[in-house]
Amino acid sequence: MPSLDNGAIGIDFGTTNTVISAIGDDGAAHLISFPTDGGDIVAFRSALSFHAPPEDPNGRVVEAGPWAIEAYVEEPLETRFIQSFKSYAASPLFQDTRILGRRYCFEDLLSTFLLRLRAHAGGGLERLPTTAIVGRPVNFAGARPDPILAMERYQTAFTRLGFSDVRYVHEPVAAAFFFARRLKGEATVLVGDFGGGTSDFSIVRFRHYGGQLQSTPLANAGVGVAGDAFDYRIIDHLVSPELGRGSSYKAFDNVLPIPNRYYTAFARWEQLALLRASRDMRDIRGLLRTALEPRKIARLVEILDDNHGYRLYQSVSRLKETLSESPSAMFTFEAGSVHIEKSVERAEFESWITPELTAIEKAVDEALGRASLAPEAIDRVFLTGGSSFVPAVRRLFARRFGEVKLESGAELVSIATGLAYLGLEPDLEAWSERAP
Repeated sequence: MPSLDNGAIGIDFGTTNTVISAIGDDGAAHLISFPTDGGDIVAFRSALSFHAPPEDPNGRVVEAGPWAIEAYVEEPLETRFIQSFKSYAASPLFQDTRILGRRYCFEDLLSTFLLRLRAHAGGGLERLPTTAIVGRPVNFAGARPDPILAMERYQTAFTRLGFSDVRYVHEPVAAAFFFARRLKGEATVLVGDFGGGTSDFSIVRFRHYGGQLQSTPLANAGVGVAGDAFDYRIIDHLVSPELGRGSSYKAFDNVLPIPNRYYTAFARWEQLALLRASRDMRDIRGLLRTALEPRKIARLVEILDDNHGYRLYQSVSRLKETLSESPSAMFTFEAGSVHIEKSVERAEFESWITPELTAIEKAVDEALGRASLAPEAIDRVFLTGGSSFVPAVRRLFARRFGEVKLESGAELVSIATGLAYLGLEPDLEAWSERAP
């Protein structure tokens, strides 16, 4: 376990997972682990749950990470579940949300999450240093995001945790620093950071001077598509048609299409409980009598009634992981009486995510254009984040820059580790920024 009495701690607060790293007495970065019944984890799910216990309606039980997911799966209608809330950090439209009668602003959600994360660290975060190096996206998610507002919200939350000195580093720059420590000479580096909600790209020039690693940021760009969008494409093509999307129902003498809005909730599995509690659920049940393919609607009703959404997304994740290593895979989802099994070719999956791949390539072009560089001027390409495992993503960069320039490894922890090592830099000001 690293000693946190001195130095800085690196915090990668992500849309999907949060990872923390700290420098140990040996001068190396060590990941903070979180003990669970299934073993220690280092990627802590960025999720919150709020539950009012029956014996105390005015009280609330707050959980985070895998414990929040467990609480939600057990009591979906009695639990307020929030994930991917990083996506709202820069939104001026998101002022607050009411949870069990209490008002929560974004900074309240973040500080609540951080406190629960700290409690689950098993003593690993008992004594915090004064300085935190926090990752931030190149471009915050959402329509017309306000980065200054996001930074102000971050600052409030991290200060509440007890940090008196909070520095912010672009996430791909932190990943670049993690990789660049291996560089022996000068290099112009492109870093692609693929998160759950955004894909960010930074071009950085590194050189060694006076025994120190120095960097000059050249350009950055980002796009609001990543792993979550890939998951939804799988759901939309494999699962939703088996639940009635694209089919029809009879209304008197008319044959009408099943409304597509019933299936947009599958973009995030936690939205399914909200669909079950909505007015649409009554209409969905009514389709059991009028649908031309009632067995498909019966599957939809069972998935919603029995809260199989999380299990469904686990099946989606397994398929995506297998297709990253094999040219074909079997998608299998079984819950209750619902059984969906289909063979999927990698090429088929890649055709589904073509719009996202196009958007990613466009963002890379924007970064190159802002740096006034041709692809040939890039010496190394570092890829990080879960979606960097997708072969079509890697192939995109190999085609543009050459396979020999690509490097990966530590895809899920490179940002947090890079942030921690940045805390050792004598000229931290050159690498980081403070909140406005």
